[in-house]
Amino acid sequence: MNNESLIAKTLKSVFFRKATGKAGRYASNASRLMELVSEVAGKLKHVGFKGNLAEFQGSVRLLIRMVQAYSSGAYRTLPWKSLVSIVAVLIYFVSPIDLIPDFLPVIGITDDVALVLWLIKTLGDDIAKFSEWEKNEKTINIG
Repeated sequence: MNNESLIAKTLKSVFFRKATGKAGRYASNASRLMELVSEVAGKLKHVGFKGNLAEFQGSVRLLIRMVQAYSSGAYRTLPWKSLVSIVAVLIYFVSPIDLIPDFLPVIGITDDVALVLWLIKTLGDDIAKFSEWEKNEKTINIG
């Protein structure tokens, strides 16, 4: 199964549709967003991504920072549709039962990785704007 067909199957799956259904409710509730961020961070630690998956882990951490900045009110220029997409992907990521169940060694996270990388590519402009904002914030806070 190539990456494109895996992403297409994941996006059409009942599991992703359920995550998308929850995403709007999560996105409008700061405390639920922070709970989700905590769950995602916990799963990243638990799974312990290495090697080629280091890029994936960095991408998930970027999504976490975007959600945290939005939730705190520090960064509100993220379009609602993009926020809901990020939240849906993170909900899917923390769910142990999805298109390829996470309890299957190694292969269980394949759909999660494909979905996160697809999202990063899809939201390229929003991510670039956030990264620029984040860089400027660090410069302001340091200087």
